[in-house]
Amino acid sequence: RPHRTELYEDPPSGCWPIVYSPDYNITFMGLEKLHPFDAGKWGKVINFLKEEKLIADDLIVQAREATDEDLLVVHTRRYLNKLKWSFVVATITEIPPVAFLPNFVVQRKVLRPLRTQTGGTIMAGKLAVERGWAINVGGGFHHCSSDKGGGFCAYADITLAIKFLFERVPGVSKATIIDLDAHQGNGHERDFLDDPRVYIMDAYNRYIYPGDGFAKRAIKRKVELEWGTEDTEYLQKVHTHVEGALNEFKPDILVYNAGTDILDGDPLGGLAISPQGIVKRDEVVFKAARRRSIPVLMVTSGGYQKRTARIIADSILNLHSLGLIHSQLAARGAAHPSLEQMVRDSAKDLGNLSLQ
Repeated sequence: RPHRTELYEDPPSGCWPIVYSPDYNITFMGLEKLHPFDAGKWGKVINFLKEEKLIADDLIVQAREATDEDLLVVHTRRYLNKLKWSFVVATITEIPPVAFLPNFVVQRKVLRPLRTQTGGTIMAGKLAVERGWAINVGGGFHHCSSDKGGGFCAYADITLAIKFLFERVPGVSKATIIDLDAHQGNGHERDFLDDPRVYIMDAYNRYIYPGDGFAKRAIKRKVELEWGTEDTEYLQKVHTHVEGALNEFKPDILVYNAGTDILDGDPLGGLAISPQGIVKRDEVVFKAARRRSIPVLMVTSGGYQKRTARIIADSILNLHSLGLIHSQLAARGAAHPSLEQMVRDSAKDLGNLSLQ
């Protein structure tokens, strides 16, 4: 039952597979400051990348808002109707005063940005398969499932991107989710609980929100971290389990939830990873995928400090400087690095696990 969706129209071929829209950013009357989230972080990432001359406005793919028809691929009509109540959205976004705003304001100022980021993730899924990689500068709403939102997540963009690919892109029938946000990704876990086509690896602080025991049954590789975990132990575990996950199950797409709330000092994450550790983590995931020619879709997810935007930008610049992402990495074949490069990478990885 494929139907046409604007989200699947092809962007200009000269664009980088980096998806963004100024509509991502949430700004209204300072209310966004009541949540620890930096609600303008997505625009800041793009500005840093522009300052570094990596991209320009006309080289990025403009995200489009997901329509109700798109959202119904995963969400129930009942759930979407609930979002017409401001108090429900206030609960999901954890910004209590939203409950007192008229719903048309909430739709325009809170939900439209989240729907546009969701559209961005869906678009990035198709781009990743075509180009070998794609980054949605927003998205990663991993606490939302088909019929329940929470933890600032109102739409299940990861589930949607994967279902869209399964339904509409020939040759995509298996997906791996690697969720490295500090929180357990209980939304996509509930959605894919009994789906053998989806393999989930999740590394998270075991003591914090959401602690969803039911959803944990969907995790094939569970990496439960202690309070204050630091770089060396963290990177060792990420490397071991990413390699293990991709050896165990060969997907047609890897969805990488690259939350930056693992950063030392994050008020909600409770881990102690340095900015360099985050950059290195993203490198580990992209190298593992590249080596196996698996397309990667990266979303940015949680990260609640003012400095996270700079770290995300630095990570993207690092992936580019290492040749792991490239503007013209067209089609699946381009994901094959040379044998010589693979041997060099493997040797370097073994030497690099503890941060220099």
